[in-house]
Amino acid sequence: MKITELKIYHLEIPLRVSFSHSSATRRKTDSIIVCIESVNGNVGYGEGCPRSYVTGEDWKSAKVFFDTIQNKVKGIGSYEDLLSWVKSNENEINKNPAAWCAIELAVLDLLGKENKESIEEVLGLPVLTGEFSYTAVIGTRRMVSFCIQALIYKLKGFNNFKVKIFGDGRRDKRKIAFLRMIISRGLKLRIDANNLWADTVKATSSLKDLGYRFLGIEEPITANQYQALTEISKEIDASIILDESFLRMNQFQNLESNHAKWIINVRVSKMGGLIRSIEVCKEAQKRKIPIIVGAQVGETSILTHAALSLANAFRGNLLAQEGAFGTYLLEKDITEPSIRFGQGGIVKATDVTGDNKYGFGLSIKMPNGLN
Repeated sequence: MKITELKIYHLEIPLRVSFSHSSATRRKTDSIIVCIESVNGNVGYGEGCPRSYVTGEDWKSAKVFFDTIQNKVKGIGSYEDLLSWVKSNENEINKNPAAWCAIELAVLDLLGKENKESIEEVLGLPVLTGEFSYTAVIGTRRMVSFCIQALIYKLKGFNNFKVKIFGDGRRDKRKIAFLRMIISRGLKLRIDANNLWADTVKATSSLKDLGYRFLGIEEPITANQYQALTEISKEIDASIILDESFLRMNQFQNLESNHAKWIINVRVSKMGGLIRSIEVCKEAQKRKIPIIVGAQVGETSILTHAALSLANAFRGNLLAQEGAFGTYLLEKDITEPSIRFGQGGIVKATDVTGDNKYGFGLSIKMPNGLN
């Protein structure tokens, strides 16, 4: 494979519903799309979601990183070259994981098209089969909006929920009570605090006051306080879901405590692409730490397919999946098909790719007016 041209675009698509958590409120996507063309005329597409409150990135930093390395990326001619690049440039990827994710996915997509292989074949992963079950995610402060969204999810047959909490204990308890009322049997509930509390004592007392045994509590305090997270896990006897506090392989050294119950939220963009995500999932499986294959708000179906490839390969250690909102959340997707869950939160493997089975198997239509 010989790469001739690389381009990067800032993608902003309005959301049908605004999405909030304690760190941000989002009304449109904020993604980067990378297009890489080969001498044969094939084009690979990749996506990343820079988030300042997760990885310290934004569109401007992603563009600077892209401009700095694009000529080096042109030298990647095979999957082996890509693996070598990832290994040799670990520190740079650590600083720019979402930006690199978009580049890496575009290279993988292009390799698939050049070699007439699916993305799973390129990566040496199992072929997509069967069904995938997604979580209902509700991120809104307002009680009325929460109830409406919860009822819509109920009508769609969901019983697995993730709820964003905002520190208003009375309102948060009302939300949990409403879910328990409408999902009377089989409710599976996780909460996400998005680094809400500053100290262990406040976090522990607030979580106990909610009066519910959650399947997992995501990022209750400011990121990377592993000892404090261990104390919270022990005190409330619940699993701690690591998101902002787990971005790369070397952070496994912080999870040695036998007193904590850990779950890792593996979001392909924040991990720095599929190759690094696969490494993390392998190590988590070895350590018997469950994973959630998560998503950034506003992902297009490019990242949705990447996450499906990961979830499919590690089903035995998979606690839950998030994402696959497609045009339920986006006013429009840039892909055909737009991958989104159906009744009960189910995505079927047969629904994932279009007529072209190579690479991500998605037809891309880039919007006009991108910068």
